[in-house]
Amino acid sequence: MTDAPTLLGHASALPASPDEAQLDRVPNPHEDTNYVARFTCPEFTSLCPVTGQPDFAILVIDYVPGPWLVESKSLKLYFHSFRNHGAFHEDCTVAIGKRLAALLQPRFLRIGGYWYPRGGIPIDVFWQTGEMPQSLFLPDQGVSPYRARG
Repeated sequence: MTDAPTLLGHASALPASPDEAQLDRVPNPHEDTNYVARFTCPEFTSLCPVTGQPDFAILVIDYVPGPWLVESKSLKLYFHSFRNHGAFHEDCTVAIGKRLAALLQPRFLRIGGYWYPRGGIPIDVFWQTGEMPQSLFLPDQGVSPYRARG
């Protein structure tokens, strides 16, 4: 963890695993203001830890920043590090939420992992930390319950 971006503006190798991925944070220039920041990853990929087959998800992360913002290039590389990582849907979703919460110390953070069917069953995983400030508008995450998403 660093307080200055180490990846931004430089050629960056893809991390071999989520544990090896560097997540950068930058100071929040509006720490005195409550607002919601959203990241959507519509093509998240990991591997089934049993079969090695690819699993696909839409990830939506909403957070109310405290002192830090996540630097988006490092977040993209972190997401990419899951492509060769074997873990169940629940583990991927919750681990990402916990790692971001530990890094950013947000006032509120929620992650929705909307996983495409495996064996005919879609699995949607949700995790949050903190309380959403009452004065803020938090839109729906915009991913429909599974009915042949598209």
